[in-house]
Amino acid sequence: MEFVKWCRLQWDRALAVAAILAGVLLVVLGWIGVSDTPFIAKQVPYVVSYGIGGLVLVIVGATLWLSADMNDEWRTLDRLEAAGIESGAAAVDRAEIAALAQRVRELESRTELTRTH
Repeated sequence: MEFVKWCRLQWDRALAVAAILAGVLLVVLGWIGVSDTPFIAKQVPYVVSYGIGGLVLVIVGATLWLSADMNDEWRTLDRLEAAGIESGAAAVDRAEIAALAQRVRELESRTELTRTH
């Protein structure tokens, strides 16, 4: 019952996990199909249908997971903003602000690594 409740609350993460698992399963099935035949002409349909389809599902799953993470970050920021507006800046927990600042620094360091100059 708890699993169903979690799936309803975290539908984007549940769908991401399902898409990634289905994508990995398709890639494995495609690999098994390709490994059974020595003829390249018979291997191409496996690569096209299973390999590319599995890759697309993995990418969709990763995108859904990242989207869920971004939604969590926005909810945290909204909650911090609402707490600051309601009763001044003193009502905001300093540990939560420090954790959020650390998370922002981590995200900034990741984007610096991926940028090409």
